Amino acid sequence: MAITSNTDKQQNKQELSIQISLSGLSFCTLQRDSKTITSLKEYVFEKKLNPHEVLDKLKHLFNSEKILQSNFNNVVVIHVNELSTLVPKPLFSETHLADYLKFNAKILRSDFITFDTVDINESVNVYVPYVNINNFIYDAFGAFTYKHSSTILIEQILITEKNSRNTKMYVHVGTDHFELLVIDKGKLLLYNTFEFNSEEDFIYYILFTSEQLNLNPETLQLVFLGNIKNESPLFTIAYKYVRHVAFGNRNDGFTYTNKPEGNHSHFTLLKSF
Repeated sequence: MAITSNTDKQQNKQELSIQISLSGLSFCTLQRDSKTITSLKEYVFEKKLNPHEVLDKLKHLFNSEKILQSNFNNVVVIHVNELSTLVPKPLFSETHLADYLKFNAKILRSDFITFDTVDINESVNVYVPYVNINNFIYDAFGAFTYKHSSTILIEQILITEKNSRNTKMYVHVGTDHFELLVIDKGKLLLYNTFEFNSEEDFIYYILFTSEQLNLNPETLQLVFLGNIKNESPLFTIAYKYVRHVAFGNRNDGFTYTNKPEGNHSHFTLLKSF
């Protein structure tokens, strides 16, 4: 979804991507002509905040990070929350956005609901963005684009798996939640998001999903993305119960001023460009 304006801005080749959740935020800047990520930072909150508190954090970030006071040729905002659902494109009607969401998400009558089109999957991702964040970004930069994080995740994984003949489970790990996708022979079989408080919660949802889809942990290919490392307790417990565990790869082709620790981290943020 794009928000446009007639505001004139300095044309340059620098771009900004900001990812927002109630548990933290991150941003990166890209110098498009040299394909260089010139900054990449993440801030994890001590506790889960509400959207008003997150906006205060974002305002503080803009006041303290000099790079965010630059002019950008392109700005992308990524909304991370559980308030989303996929609808097959032939069944989609823009007049029924609330009806699609109300069965699997807690929404308020006052919530603004929008959608992203996922062309590769012939589906529509209906979701609730953080409107106060969008308003702040519009005031700061004028025209910008925003998406739900799951839109980027689904699109990019389906591109990666388009010629696959196998079944894979992708788990994209956040601070206190993870997104789970099952891809079967290049097609999206399932997408869901789960909150977790411990590694036991984490593996429970993975194994429960596997059981429901009749996937054998002895043969299942489990691929991790996001905020997880080889020495993480989450990886350790997954490897205990699932035989084939690996890390994914962004395959982004960027040069980095300060390269992230793994090729699987900051997946949706860096894949938003």
